[in-house]
Amino acid sequence: MRAAGTTRFRAAVMGTFATVLLLGATTACAEETPTTNPTGATAGTIKEGLKITFLPKQVNNPYFTTSDNGGKAAVEEFKGVYSETGPSDTSPSAQVSYINTLSQQGTDVIVVSANDKDAICGALNEARTAGAKVVTFDSDTKPECRDLFINQATADGIAKIQIKLISEAIGADGGEIAILSATANATNQNAWIEMMKTELAKPEYAKLKLVATVYGDDNDQKSFQEAQGLLSKYPNLKGIISPTTVGVAAAGRYLSGSAYKGKVQLTGLGTPNQMRSYVKDGTVKSFALWNPADLGYLAAYAAGALASGLISGKEGDKFKAGKLGEYTVGKDATVLLGDPFTFTSANIEQFNF
Repeated sequence: MRAAGTTRFRAAVMGTFATVLLLGATTACAEETPTTNPTGATAGTIKEGLKITFLPKQVNNPYFTTSDNGGKAAVEEFKGVYSETGPSDTSPSAQVSYINTLSQQGTDVIVVSANDKDAICGALNEARTAGAKVVTFDSDTKPECRDLFINQATADGIAKIQIKLISEAIGADGGEIAILSATANATNQNAWIEMMKTELAKPEYAKLKLVATVYGDDNDQKSFQEAQGLLSKYPNLKGIISPTTVGVAAAGRYLSGSAYKGKVQLTGLGTPNQMRSYVKDGTVKSFALWNPADLGYLAAYAAGALASGLISGKEGDKFKAGKLGEYTVGKDATVLLGDPFTFTSANIEQFNF
């Protein structure tokens, strides 16, 4: 597995590396001919023509637009057939009908970010029985309901960076903080929140007090209203953590136009393009994220390798992910993109996504 950091992010937006392909060979009649695996792919390469569909939590969500476009770029590199489909709302069962349709259409790989770890499990297993491979990314379902999970960062790493950033932004005096999350059922959000609570229990954060967790349902207007409601209910609030790109941007918009600007600190997970104006006007000192385009890109290459029989999802499997290099499958069929990256006024202009 590769560690993420400034180098990866700069590489993701300023250039690309050449794709490295490992070609197996056998000799016959003094000429080398490529070997093939049972799927029909050349040994070490991804089979051409694979139908790979991205199913985000929500279409027309800026975060998933970026990640899915990363997936599209990868699929085009290995000459697959890319498509995207999904719901406009983030209710727990909204993705089920799309999974069923993709299964009926004979999709080779469904790449899905789960709105709910339980609600889509049955549909995914039916799709797998019908022959589709399932790769989750960003938000996982139950491990027994997919073949691989592409994890953007560990829950522990995400939790630690967000508590660290809000603590630094508020300062030594500490105070009350709140969390503005996405949906109440989001697997990744809930894991991060539990880890944040564990982190807050450490002595170095004794002066921070979590007073509320609210849910904006990854809806811009609802997230805006929830941020507004937090300040109304908790007039002594010193900081908000929003571990969702929709929520943190909505909270930034509210704070930047209110009397709380500069007095109530905000951090979370956002994209540079969403948060740039709030960093520049002093509403936000710092925030974190991985590169969502890289996440989608890695998910697509993992999907291609899986559907081509190059990997099976077992721990220790290795595959090439184009410009990102080589990755290794870890425990519970999980592939880790890398560590979160911190954006500040000193570096935000270097990025465009």
